[in-house]
Amino acid sequence: MTADLSQIVKAYDVRGVVPDQWDETLAELFGAAFVRVTGADAIVVGHDMRPSSPGLADAFARGAARLGADVTLIGLCSTDQLYFASGSLDLPGAMFTASHNPAQYNGIKMCRKGAAPVGQDTGLAEIRELAERWTRDGAPEAAPTTGTITQRETLTDYAAYLKSLVDLTIRPLKVVVDAGNGMGGHTVPTVFEGLPLDVVPMYFELDGTFPNHEANPLDPKNIVDLQARVLAEGADLGLAFDGDADRCFVVDERGEPVSPSAITALVAARELAKHPGGTIIHNLITSWSVPEVVREQGGEPVRTRVGHSFIKEEMAKTGAVFGGEHSAHYYFKDFWNADTGMLAALHVLAALGGQEGTLSDLVSAYDRYASSGEINSTVADQKASAAKVRAAYEGEGVTLDELDGLTVTAQDWWFNLRASNTEPLLRLNVEARDAATMAKIRDEVLTLVRATD
Repeated sequence: MTADLSQIVKAYDVRGVVPDQWDETLAELFGAAFVRVTGADAIVVGHDMRPSSPGLADAFARGAARLGADVTLIGLCSTDQLYFASGSLDLPGAMFTASHNPAQYNGIKMCRKGAAPVGQDTGLAEIRELAERWTRDGAPEAAPTTGTITQRETLTDYAAYLKSLVDLTIRPLKVVVDAGNGMGGHTVPTVFEGLPLDVVPMYFELDGTFPNHEANPLDPKNIVDLQARVLAEGADLGLAFDGDADRCFVVDERGEPVSPSAITALVAARELAKHPGGTIIHNLITSWSVPEVVREQGGEPVRTRVGHSFIKEEMAKTGAVFGGEHSAHYYFKDFWNADTGMLAALHVLAALGGQEGTLSDLVSAYDRYASSGEINSTVADQKASAAKVRAAYEGEGVTLDELDGLTVTAQDWWFNLRASNTEPLLRLNVEARDAATMAKIRDEVLTLVRATD
């Protein structure tokens, strides 16, 4: 393996092609580096259903044990199940997954005890430096006493804990669940067990080659099967999970996607009913409806950058009760400030099953504006393209801010243009008070972005 790990150590995690970019030898060094940086004497490790995951997780455990840490292996799990284990056992943790990336990829999401995130500024850069040094100079010297490696089952406790956080005294509902051959197929049967739900499973077979569709429900093509099945079954709603089942996407009884911003607003209202006056975090590409609903419910909205490390940091700083992102990541104070799509799904089921109306009627109060969704454009020079857009809108009676990319806000619309950290892309999100205005602004900005000089 190369000593330069910049291609696989990202802002929030490790991710790359196996075995071309990393392998079990490197995973063992990452395990040792994780223990060295966190100072942990015990850690917990889990993995998804990808073919390379068990071997990588075992290698990481060996590296951690070599440096003296006791390792608890929880085996197959969703990412939020690993966060549960980290939080409930009060141990640093490592989850082997590449989320929704194609089958040849794998990665590591790491956290400190209590599920606190490990990112570039909170230990990941140091982990990378150690692993790079050890690939050049050889593995670190073993600790005087090797740590133990034991196995533990956590799925039952995870399911019970989630259900303890939501009142699920609800009417019977029919729900179609598309697990995308990912970890939702592992967690959903146990979490939904005993609830008044008629569950129609789709692609529950754990298969890290993703034979049916990519396990990324934010891409519209990946929920087509779910939409059709909801209609065919006459179901009350549909749920789609991504590969590591930490994100959940919702489809209403008409087969229409429900905006993650609307889910954020709905869950925020429910959390504020339990925690009056609480703080709600939302990233800057969520709908205007989110802060509006939060204020209407007596809460305090706080706007932050896109990305889980920023949300978790802000939640810890403000004591927020809930946070939501437009990518369908949902964060809960009651879940160690970590993201769990499953808990968000339980809130949706509780809200729908606690009244007699349809899901489309229920979420209409939280979905108030026309939005473009995220539109990606491949550009040769991200900075030059963004600067061109900024110049076009400066002095137009709008406000501009650069908290995360460029956000331009007018009375009846706003847009955000952000550069991808990993690809030559600009990501555009537009929202307006009506569909015609949204389309006009969207097309104006895309013309500027995609114009070639």
